[in-house]
Amino acid sequence: MTDNSNLAIVGAGVIGLSVAWRAAAAGHRVTVLDPALRGHPPGSAAPPPNASWLAGGMLAPVTEAWFGEEAALRLGEESLRRWPDFAADLRAEGHDPGLATAGTLVVAADAADAEQLTELADYLESLGRAVTRLPGRALRRHEPGLGPALRGGLLVPGDLAVDNRALLTAMLAAGARRGVRFVAEEVVEVGPGLVRTDGATHRGDVVVLAAGAWSARLHPELAHRVRPLKGEILRLRARRTTLPPPGHTVRAVVEGRPCYLVPRAGGELVLGATQYEAGFDTTVTARGVRELLESAERVFPAIAEFELVETAAGVRAGSADTLPYIGELADGVLAATGHHRNGLLLAPVTADAVLALLSGGDPPPHVAAAHPLRSEERV
Repeated sequence: MTDNSNLAIVGAGVIGLSVAWRAAAAGHRVTVLDPALRGHPPGSAAPPPNASWLAGGMLAPVTEAWFGEEAALRLGEESLRRWPDFAADLRAEGHDPGLATAGTLVVAADAADAEQLTELADYLESLGRAVTRLPGRALRRHEPGLGPALRGGLLVPGDLAVDNRALLTAMLAAGARRGVRFVAEEVVEVGPGLVRTDGATHRGDVVVLAAGAWSARLHPELAHRVRPLKGEILRLRARRTTLPPPGHTVRAVVEGRPCYLVPRAGGELVLGATQYEAGFDTTVTARGVRELLESAERVFPAIAEFELVETAAGVRAGSADTLPYIGELADGVLAATGHHRNGLLLAPVTADAVLALLSGGDPPPHVAAAHPLRSEERV
């Protein structure tokens, strides 16, 4: 590829926008196609309401890690190392993505949950990752608002968090500033060198498929490998008479169910997330809201008096083995999809991998494990 090749990027979520911004900054001519861009031009107050817009914003490969997912952990840590420079580059473009460095507290609600965290700590320590084990009283020294019945937890200092909405707004504006063209059309077909929409055919030297869960509908090699995973999320705001949100990101296991609380500027708190195999349904259910609030109140009791600002549901792009699909498909289309819960985390390494493929350079470390033509059974 040449440094001024034409890229057609399908998808305006965090992956598509990060690739677009980085590619345009490197001298490529870039077009981003996504029907969700209708009514959301660059610089608007609200970028497209996709899964990235509804994310919690955790950049937490260590606390997301689990047995058998070592390749995903290594890729996540590689991307985490790139995040400070990624955020600094966005700030240099004139937009702050709100990177937070306080770290993550992982807490357990009951004895069974505490056993699960003990297993996680043992596993991470066996891999050489830094984890501090904390009894319940020590947890409250770090976060006084945590519930008195919590059985203990872990402190993971290296994890980060980002304000996902500030990030998307920043990348949309930075891409536009770099000359990215945004097209609000429904994509119906993707192939080598072309993207066909409901209104036109767009051609490019390279097509990058970054359409999240919808990628499975646009390429046959992803048809049975990328699947939609529904997740509900709430946004709350502290009131004058309540405690402020916690200073750390708090991940919890409550009777086996995951729950996370991610603080935002202005006293806001993101609470998530349920996960269902529910196709492309984005209806917020009473059960989902109830489960999230009940779990969160056991972790951080003051949340019961917070203002409930927003309820929403999005669709993540699940893969067969928790790794995304990054690389060239058989027909030459570049895949950048299937990031599951880790789209925000993996945005820097995914963008750098795509740019390396365009220039013929070496991809970042650990990206090879995410090749789209891999056999998941061996990963």
